[in-house]
Amino acid sequence: MLTVIGEALVDVVQRSSGIEAHVGGSPLNVAVGLARLDHPVQFLGRYGKDAYGDSVGAHLRSSSVMVPLPPDDKPTSVATALVDDDGAATYTFDLAWDVPGLIGRLPLMLQGATLLHTGSIAAFLEPGAAEVLAAVEFAHPRCTVSFDPNCRPSIITDREYARKQAERFVSLADVVKASDEDLEWLYPGEDVLDSARRWMALGGHEGPAMVVVTRGARGPWGITRAGETQVPAPLVDVVDTVGAGDSFMAGLLSAIVDRGLDGAQNRDELRAMPAETLAAIMDHAARAAAVTVSRAGANPPSRAELNHA
Repeated sequence: MLTVIGEALVDVVQRSSGIEAHVGGSPLNVAVGLARLDHPVQFLGRYGKDAYGDSVGAHLRSSSVMVPLPPDDKPTSVATALVDDDGAATYTFDLAWDVPGLIGRLPLMLQGATLLHTGSIAAFLEPGAAEVLAAVEFAHPRCTVSFDPNCRPSIITDREYARKQAERFVSLADVVKASDEDLEWLYPGEDVLDSARRWMALGGHEGPAMVVVTRGARGPWGITRAGETQVPAPLVDVVDTVGAGDSFMAGLLSAIVDRGLDGAQNRDELRAMPAETLAAIMDHAARAAAVTVSRAGANPPSRAELNHA
C-alpha cells in the first residue's frame, strides 16, 4: 500500500480560449498518477462538503484512489492557473490546510504501508504542515519516504522558513525530487546542482538515497550515493505544463516500487542504487511527464498509455 498525504484543490485554468476547472493539488495528482500506474494507493487530505469537494472525491474514486478521510466543513481549496500562449502556468490560491486528528489515526491508516509521499503546500502551510512533518517522522521507521517541495512563493513568502522546512523533510526522506525553479528560489544565486548535492548530505546515513532535479526541456538530473546521471527529456508537443512535475514524481515512485525497493526494510538497497539504475528510473518518470504535458490539465497517464508512449 502506498500513501500520499497532502492538499487537494480545484485548479481553475484560465486560457485565452476560455476557463476550465480541473481537480488538482500536487499530492493528489501524485496519488492519482500512482493509481493509474496500477499501484494500490490511499490519499490522506482534506476537501469540503461543496460542489468542488464532490468533484475532488469523484476524481479520486474514478482513478481507484482510496480515500479514508471524509470531507469536512471548510470550503474546498482553489488554485487559479493562468496559462500563457506558450503553455506555462502561474498560480494564485485560496486555501485551507489543516488535518486535525491525523496523527492519532496513522497507526491504523499506515498498516501495511510501504511508501509515504508528501510535499508542496502541505509541507509548508500551517497549521497542517506540523501534522505532516509528524506523520513523516512516524512513518520513517517502516516506510520509504518521498518528498517534493514544489515551492509556491506566492503562498509561502518567507524564503528562510521555506528553506528550513524543506531541509527538515529532505533529511527524513529517501527519495527527493525538486524542480530547478524550486532550488533557484530556495537558494538564490547558487548553482542548482550544488544545492541538490548538499541535500544528499542532509540526515547523514539516514538521509536521502537520491535527489532528482527536473529541468524542463533539458531533462532530469539525479544523484545517488554511487554517482550522478542525467537523461534527455522526450520530444513532445506541449499543450500545457499543469501537473507535469507530479506525473514525473508518480513515475519516479512507480519505477522504484516496480523494482521492489519500497519499504524501510529495503532502505539499504535503495541507498546502494547505482547511477545507471537511477537513469532508467528517471527516463520512466520523464516519459510519464511527457504524456501529461501533451494534453490539457493534470492528467497523468495510465500504465498502458505509458507503455505505449
